[in-house]
Amino acid sequence: MRRTPGETTERTTERTATGSPTPPDAERLRRWRMVLGADSADSTGCTLTGQDAAMDGALNALYGGGAEKKPNSRGTGGRSAGLGASAPSVARWLGDIRTYFPSSVVQVMQRDAIDRLGLSALLLEPEMLEAVEPDVHLVGTLLSLNKAMPETTKETARAVVRKVVEDLERRLESPTRATLTGALDRSARISRPRHRDIDWDRTIRANLKNYLTLPGPDAATTTGTVVPERRIGYGRSSRSAKKDIVLCVDQSGSMAASVVHASVFGAVLASMRTLSTRLVVFDTAVVDLTDQLDDPVDVLFGTQLGGGTDINRALAYCQSRITRPADTVVVLISDLYEGGIRDEMLKRVAAMKATGVQFVTLLALSDEGAPAYDHEHAAALGALGAPAFACTPDLFPDVMAAAIEKRPLPIPDKEHQP
Repeated sequence: MRRTPGETTERTTERTATGSPTPPDAERLRRWRMVLGADSADSTGCTLTGQDAAMDGALNALYGGGAEKKPNSRGTGGRSAGLGASAPSVARWLGDIRTYFPSSVVQVMQRDAIDRLGLSALLLEPEMLEAVEPDVHLVGTLLSLNKAMPETTKETARAVVRKVVEDLERRLESPTRATLTGALDRSARISRPRHRDIDWDRTIRANLKNYLTLPGPDAATTTGTVVPERRIGYGRSSRSAKKDIVLCVDQSGSMAASVVHASVFGAVLASMRTLSTRLVVFDTAVVDLTDQLDDPVDVLFGTQLGGGTDINRALAYCQSRITRPADTVVVLISDLYEGGIRDEMLKRVAAMKATGVQFVTLLALSDEGAPAYDHEHAAALGALGAPAFACTPDLFPDVMAAAIEKRPLPIPDKEHQP
């Protein structure tokens, strides 16, 4: 079965392509014919016409008749079972699927076309890029092709990447700022404030357990008071950063979506004056992209997806840049397939935590869940108090807020973590 009913009938109703009503049995056969593909035409006895036939042709070009192995073969019924080898034909197909399917389905089909039919090279042509539906996965593919990209394509590619980055910033910036600003304010509160600096609301709530009942002005009445054994004060404003954040991001090929999200979050964090943010990307080499954080598109084009992994070397660099351990949060984003010295990596994490660094390990920073990862290294980090887990972009602000406040991390599905 090449696809689910929802993928092909999401926009259809109990009508034919011409708009006339169809009997329930005929409509059911039409839907199954759309689901099963061209090879089922004889068994269903259903012939598609109009827009149904066009939708089926677009799907069959990608999923039908052995397209995965033979991109230029012909499918049953004379329809193409491949997209051909030219950018114009692929661009036309991209235009067709954008006409027939919603954006979310288009993005899945684009990703499948790149994976199944080996179309990465065609993304180096401007007319191809102008036809695609931008998404995080497409950005990852473009970044992996960055070094091979001709000058005539680079501006178009940057425009595609910028559109995705701006969409992510619009979605993620406000909740990130709001969550982390609150966490920073709470972490800066002082326990021995002057009278004018007392946060009376939090002080009263913290001392309700110390409520005392006292005799009133006459024998029939009583009164009470709260004894403020613990006073909580507002943190004093400061022009210097309250916390140092180090994002240490694995740029191996499997981490493409995480690199995109980390770059956007890095730019958001760098724009907050109460944070000092550093972004480090690594494979077997280490690159510090902190000076480019004002533009996440520049950050992304400064990465080089692919290659090996030397986590120990990257952490050694990050450790050398830490000047205030007790006020530092290090976020390692990696699938933990270490190509460097494993024992040294673990010793380095333990050493940082011993000095007061808050260490967070994310197996992924994306909406796709945990990728394949090294379970042994994840378990070893968990034993050091740095549990490894996959984190969605929506959860990331809460994870950072917990790290800043030095409280337990909001780990999703904790019982399933290594």
